[in-house]
Amino acid sequence: MTAGKPVIERPHVAALAQAAATSGYAPSVSNTQPWRWRVLPDRLDLLADRRRQLGVTDPQARLLTLSCGAALHHARTGLAAAGWTTETHRLPDPADPDLLASLVVTGRREVDAATMRLVQAIRVRHTDRRPVSDEPLPLQSLAQIEAAVRGLARLQTLTGDQVLRLASIAGHAAEVQADDPNIRTEMEYWTTRASPADVGLPPEVIPAEPPQTTVPGRAFAGPGTLPVGPGHDRAAVYAVLHGDEDEPGDWLCAGEALSAAWLTATDLGVSMVPLSGVIEVDSTREALRQMLAGLGRPYLALRLGLADPEHAGPPHTPRMPAEQLIDTSQVRGVEES
Repeated sequence: MTAGKPVIERPHVAALAQAAATSGYAPSVSNTQPWRWRVLPDRLDLLADRRRQLGVTDPQARLLTLSCGAALHHARTGLAAAGWTTETHRLPDPADPDLLASLVVTGRREVDAATMRLVQAIRVRHTDRRPVSDEPLPLQSLAQIEAAVRGLARLQTLTGDQVLRLASIAGHAAEVQADDPNIRTEMEYWTTRASPADVGLPPEVIPAEPPQTTVPGRAFAGPGTLPVGPGHDRAAVYAVLHGDEDEPGDWLCAGEALSAAWLTATDLGVSMVPLSGVIEVDSTREALRQMLAGLGRPYLALRLGLADPEHAGPPHTPRMPAEQLIDTSQVRGVEES
């Protein structure tokens, strides 16, 4: 063997496909799962699937891209837990806007306990829209969640006055969307069994009545079947995920940050709920930006707290079969090393 660049061990194709399958558990707006993966000998290509874009609610594909970013981080975490190091190339081809990222394998790594806890959290993570308990969120847990997003985005915890302002902004966003028949129709499709069986939000994860929360959540097309209980989220912490710019690459990083924060929160026993309604309406997104007072562009509002131990968590949302999301046609017959 000649001297020069070291030979990078080629990952097993099965490891790449498994990482792509792991990403299928990522959170996405209305559980649309708007991504596809292409498996190549040394990398995974992440592509947007515009067929599952919320064309009315999310015309710029802001939340679609953010959702794909969460899937990207899930896949990277899966590869790290399998002992692979990676490089992430975001928006690598200007001529192909659907190619959001390439996750390139660069070598081997030791698997640490922290990575294993994160990959285990992938299967446990879920969204619980009911009020959290009255037990305050430990400051150390909040600090760990804030640290998890660094390098991808920033997480700004809101003060009491800012939470009240967020509540007003979220309420106005809900009113705007409720008055739009096209948004109502689109929401109804993704929250009833009229949508494909493996996507969308089933009634079991939608509260049967509006929860008693300081900041209102999304106004769904109709009530679900999830019992709410008598609590109020007085101990909840509200925060805004934000960054400096507001372009597709920033939305992708914001999705990666959301995944990193949510998996860390899950590992710590912290409930996290994204509040995307304030981002979906142009005027309320701008109001949220102004509330940040020059700190940056908002990508998502979040509610954090400790789940009420008196109530079992809601079921997990359905997931599309991996074979419908992962293209392995270019590695069939490739000898694994």
